[in-house]
Amino acid sequence: MRIVVPGGTGQVGTVLRRALTAAGHEVVVLSRRPSGPGERAWDGRTLGAWAAEIDGSDVVINLAGRSVSCRYTPANLKAMMDSRVESARVVGEAIAAAARPPALWLQMSTATIYTHRFDAPNDEASGEIGGSEPGVPGYWSYSVDIATAWEREVEKADTPRTRTVALRSAMVMSPDRGGVFDVLSRLARLGLGGPVAGGAQYVSWIHDHDFVRAVEFLIAREDVSGPVNLAAPAPLPQRGFMRALRSAWGVPVGLPATRWMAEAGAFALRSDTELLLKSRRVVPGRLLAEGFAFEHPEWPEAAGDLVDRARRERRS
Repeated sequence: MRIVVPGGTGQVGTVLRRALTAAGHEVVVLSRRPSGPGERAWDGRTLGAWAAEIDGSDVVINLAGRSVSCRYTPANLKAMMDSRVESARVVGEAIAAAARPPALWLQMSTATIYTHRFDAPNDEASGEIGGSEPGVPGYWSYSVDIATAWEREVEKADTPRTRTVALRSAMVMSPDRGGVFDVLSRLARLGLGGPVAGGAQYVSWIHDHDFVRAVEFLIAREDVSGPVNLAAPAPLPQRGFMRALRSAWGVPVGLPATRWMAEAGAFALRSDTELLLKSRRVVPGRLLAEGFAFEHPEWPEAAGDLVDRARRERRS
C-alpha cells in the first residue's frame, strides 16, 4: 500500500514509519522541514504540490500538530490548536480534491478529550468528554477544546469516498530517545519516579507494537469508522505505573513529589503539569469489541519489554 503520513517526523510518526516500511508499504511523510528520502514539503495550512501525494494513495494517517510537551502559555496553546485544526482541514481539502481519494483517513486525536476522573473508565460509548470538571485548572478545558476541534474538522470534510477514523490515542510508549517513555525512564533511573501529588491519577498508555498493530487492524477493518480509543485495556494509577517502571529498571525507590514540586519540575523540563496530574482513565472499548487482541495489555510486562529493548539499543 501507499501510505501518506502528514506530520510523520515525531516520535509516533517514527514508530509508524519504521514498522510500515518494514512491512513492505510505501510510506511518504509530509513535513515542514523534509530532510531525507520519502519526505515531501508542506506547510500544514494550504494546498500545494504535496496534495499529489494523497491523490492515488491508499491510506492517509495525519499526525500533524505542535508537540504538547511544552509550557501551556497562551501562545503555545494557540499554536497547538492552530497546527492541529489547520492541518486536519487542509488534509480534508486534499482528499476532497483527489481524483482517486484514499480509502481511509486515520486522523490523530487524543485520549485527553475525556474527562479527568477516577471513578470509572472512559470508553467510546459511555465515556464523558471533558472540559467542565470542577476543581481543575481552567486551562485544562482548552486541551479538550483542541481535541474536539481537531475531530470536528474530520467530520466537516467533504470526503464521502473515504472512511474516516479518529485515533483517540493514549501515550505511545516506545524506547526511542526523546519519547515519553525515555523521559519517564530517566526520572525513574534517577530515583525521582515516585508518586506525584499522591499518585492516584490514572495513566493511560499503549505499547508501540500494539499501537502499530491497532493501526494495521483499523486499515484492514473496512467496517470501522468514527472515534477509536488507542489505549491498553489496563490503565493504572500513576503511583503503580511508576512503581512498575522503577521495578523494570531495577530501581527500588522513587521520591514522591508534591503538586508544587511537580510544577517546578515541569517548568524545568519546559512542560506542563496537566501531563502529570490529569487522570486519564481510558479503555479501548471498540478495539476489544471488534476482536483486537493486545500483545501487551498489562503495564508491568509492557514496561519490562520496553526496558529490555532500551537496554539493547543502548548497547548497540
